[in-house]
Amino acid sequence: MADTSPPKVQKIQKTDAEWRKELTPEQYYITRQHGTERPFSSPLNVEKREGMYVCVACGNPLFKSDTKYESGSGWPSFWQPISPDAVTEHEDSSMLMHRIEIRCGQCDAHLGHVFPDGPQPTGLRYCMNGTALKLMPKDEASGDK
Repeated sequence: MADTSPPKVQKIQKTDAEWRKELTPEQYYITRQHGTERPFSSPLNVEKREGMYVCVACGNPLFKSDTKYESGSGWPSFWQPISPDAVTEHEDSSMLMHRIEIRCGQCDAHLGHVFPDGPQPTGLRYCMNGTALKLMPKDEASGDK
């Protein structure tokens, strides 16, 4: 029997012109054109504050800071998204290799890729472009200073 329940995440659809207007050129390149930032170029790679990592394009919560770890890859890495529907997986055969692309579950923004070489408990490494993420620090989100 088919699942007829409504999707858990409300999809956002915008025109290319709307995305170009709302995002910086680098954010647009990464999230809408499936680009990749240079390794070790994102300040989020070494970010240590507690909080929530959200999609830079739509604000969808993606990863909690307590799932972030230093992978040595040069990109912010996480071992688990905040929920199963926060992100979607897509086959990616570009660059002469087979990978699993990760996109925002709400706006379909390209975030990065997932690899099976991460830490336990999942064994996964969600290798994300820092340009596609925004940290909402715990102290700022709760009003604590």
